Amino acid sequence: MLNRPLFLEPKHVLASLALLFTFGIAPPAQAQLQGHGGPVRALAAAPEGGLAISGSFDQSAILWAIEPGAAMRVLRVHEGAVNAVAAAGEGRFLTAGEDGRIALWQAGSPEPVRVFAEHTGPVAGLALSPDASLLASASWDGTVRVRPLAGGEARVLSGHAGTVNAVAFLADGRLISAGYDGTLRIWPASGEGAPEVITIGLPLNAVAVAPDGEIITAGADGEVRILSPDGRDRASVALPPNPVIAAAISPDGKRIAAATVAGAVAIIARAEAKVLFNLVGPGLPVWSLAYRPDGSELLTGGGDRLVRRWNAATGEPIGALAMPRPADALAAYKGERGAEVFRACVACHTLKPNEGQRAGPTLSGVFGRRIATAPDYRFSEPLKKLDIVWDARTIAELFEVGPARYTPGTKMPEQTIRDQSDREALVRFLERATRRD
Repeated sequence: MLNRPLFLEPKHVLASLALLFTFGIAPPAQAQLQGHGGPVRALAAAPEGGLAISGSFDQSAILWAIEPGAAMRVLRVHEGAVNAVAAAGEGRFLTAGEDGRIALWQAGSPEPVRVFAEHTGPVAGLALSPDASLLASASWDGTVRVRPLAGGEARVLSGHAGTVNAVAFLADGRLISAGYDGTLRIWPASGEGAPEVITIGLPLNAVAVAPDGEIITAGADGEVRILSPDGRDRASVALPPNPVIAAAISPDGKRIAAATVAGAVAIIARAEAKVLFNLVGPGLPVWSLAYRPDGSELLTGGGDRLVRRWNAATGEPIGALAMPRPADALAAYKGERGAEVFRACVACHTLKPNEGQRAGPTLSGVFGRRIATAPDYRFSEPLKKLDIVWDARTIAELFEVGPARYTPGTKMPEQTIRDQSDREALVRFLERATRRD
């Protein structure tokens, strides 16, 4: 027997399900959809209800038949983490990645129908207009692009001072973008004229729109903000102390799901701005959320590499719930300041050669290694042209000035370590932890 996963075409999955239900043999509900080799970064459920798509730090996307928990196809085209996904209906799906590209897929096809490659930085968010004719993309190149999904020239929206992390359409066609610069921007549907700028004042990671036009946004301070359609504050819900990194609104608009980097998922009553309950998970970052179209279930994806299914009304898991928690790679370094500083990097980098690649290359043997030469990892072309050898000095400088300035063309998230003692502690830790035995 071949020891490999089985990936089914949509028509075969649906035919198999029809036979099972015809003869009264319902497949058991699956609480977890397992298949990714890295944290699940993005999720979307198809309007038709039975399919979902997930994107991962492992550089792949998976198309799922939700009820049987079957991986219908693994989609591979991106050179880097798949940061965003969207479902456009009629079996069409979109993926976007660290490589700055957006791919349009048709269920059943192993190759993308079309690839858009105009962005010059990682794409962090996707949104479809209410009629699914327009696609908006948010990028770390500081721009938003709006294009006809059927093909044609994209409209470029500039103005954010830094990375743009999320986008969403209002029902009237206006577009909202949220950025690291702490602003929400509401762009005219016509594409002409200046946007309305709403200053929140801290990095924003997520934005979503309710059916009645209310805007939900959240970010670095762990606060979920509920704004009127014209951008005025109506209410807020605090989920401290960790940043909120994902948010979704139920199809009826009554509930908000918000997830934090610490793994908490709060279900909030929007009208009352009150937390109703929290989902009980393994305590790892939850990167992505998506409601199924009928609102009965919430899908979550996170650091445990699983897509999990939850009863949206009660917060109970769908089916038997396992709580596997990957071993803590830093357990042996408990109490070391450098290891604590590195903990923010664990999602993207491993320390030992047998732990493989994640969104970024393994750091095993990094000291003395020339940039963009780690084996079995696809680096962006600009990095291959840089004259950098990693050592205590260059690693410290990387985090002092930030990856975008020190290594132009990198797919690495923009981050700096301002405290010199923290930079020095990180370098000492990496010197020891990445040494080849």
